Amino acid sequence: MTDKPGHRAKKGASASASDVNRLPEAELEVMACLWQQGPATARDVRETMDAYRPMTHGSMVTLLKRLEAKGWVTREKGPVGKAFVYRASRRPGPTHRRILGDLVRRIFGGRLQLISTLLDSHPPTSSELDELDQLFQELRAKTEQDEGS
Repeated sequence: MTDKPGHRAKKGASASASDVNRLPEAELEVMACLWQQGPATARDVRETMDAYRPMTHGSMVTLLKRLEAKGWVTREKGPVGKAFVYRASRRPGPTHRRILGDLVRRIFGGRLQLISTLLDSHPPTSSELDELDQLFQELRAKTEQDEGS
């Protein structure tokens, strides 16, 4: 939209593409629930989230309808009764990467500080340390391969 005398840009008209993919916190929590547990009814999602975000059934349905309108979820008629089953229509990876990227830049100032804080606050088990060691070996091999190209 060009700036012409007498015309005002619509609010949000200059929003970047990444802003379009940002969700309000409550909608993001619904998506996290669907990504973790898979397809679910509004009731299932509401009950899962009840411990940290209690809400009425109507509020949950409203959130799911908003997510459907934005293209984040799809719904289909459930096998019993009138309930719809909702499923995530987007993969979590891009959202996870964006959120972590924001967190690293804005809060921790770097990846090492994030990882250090995470490991300090939630010390890994011996088995998790083995998995981390394997991951680091794979990352080192890939980095050395990329640098050798």
